[in-house]
Amino acid sequence: MLMRLLFDLQFGDRIVTLLAALVLVLQIAMVAQGWIVAHIRIFAAQSFFLSMIAATIAWYNHAPHIYIAAVLTLVVKVILVPILFERLVVRMEIQREIEPIVNVPLSVLISGGLTLVGYVVAESFYRPGAAGLGHNALAVAISLFLIGFFTMINRRKALAQVLALLSLENGLFLAAISLTYGMPLIVELGVLFDVLVAAMVLGILVYRIRETVESMDVSRLRRLRG
Repeated sequence: MLMRLLFDLQFGDRIVTLLAALVLVLQIAMVAQGWIVAHIRIFAAQSFFLSMIAATIAWYNHAPHIYIAAVLTLVVKVILVPILFERLVVRMEIQREIEPIVNVPLSVLISGGLTLVGYVVAESFYRPGAAGLGHNALAVAISLFLIGFFTMINRRKALAQVLALLSLENGLFLAAISLTYGMPLIVELGVLFDVLVAAMVLGILVYRIRETVESMDVSRLRRLRG
């Protein structure tokens, strides 16, 4: 019975739908979160569920290279990047995000609207009767991209903007594995390596911003204009 469930495509679709829903809930939780450390850990949890989605799609579509992408996502986004950012937070002695441009209740409401837009856009890619696991995952992927972009605009601290950029990249990754069941392995390796390098470079940049203007509020960079 268990083996039959494991090979049932509809059961796999339910698993992907559940995991995608958790990823989307965590994305909205980032919008509502004011504590930087909590923001980092929510990103790690989101990336963990994303790696589980990738592993599930790899299992049901017999795509071994997606397993590698799932493991690399686990190592880079769930372990390495959060450790790097938490050490950066400790070194710079920051805890809480300053007030965003749009207050939290309105930000959550906007995120809900962007989620609705994501589902409407994804519906145009859906073909009735088509087999696969990508329908709901694609809608979530588009929602992650839109909410991540909104969060980048709405946040004032550089580190929060970097985390929003990485969550936006999570949306792109989810779209790739849900639409095409994974990009070529060399492309996925290159993307994840770029994410790790970008996180390190942006972490250094955030630290230099703090050292220069004694704040992570990027709006204060205007004082550097000659």
